[in-house]
Amino acid sequence: MTAVITAVNTGLNSGFVWRWLEAFIVAWPIAFSIIFVSSKHVQRLAQWLCSRD
Repeated sequence: MTAVITAVNTGLNSGFVWRWLEAFIVAWPIAFSIIFVSSKHVQRLAQWLCSRD
């Protein structure tokens, strides 16, 4: 996802890989933390939605 957003915002020119790596290094720990904290709630919501008649 970070590669797509970086490409859309800055283009696929020289330096793209470094810009993407910087975005990835910032975004990955944030995304992991959010998933770690919210996963149980999301699982319960998905189970509730799928079990509705």
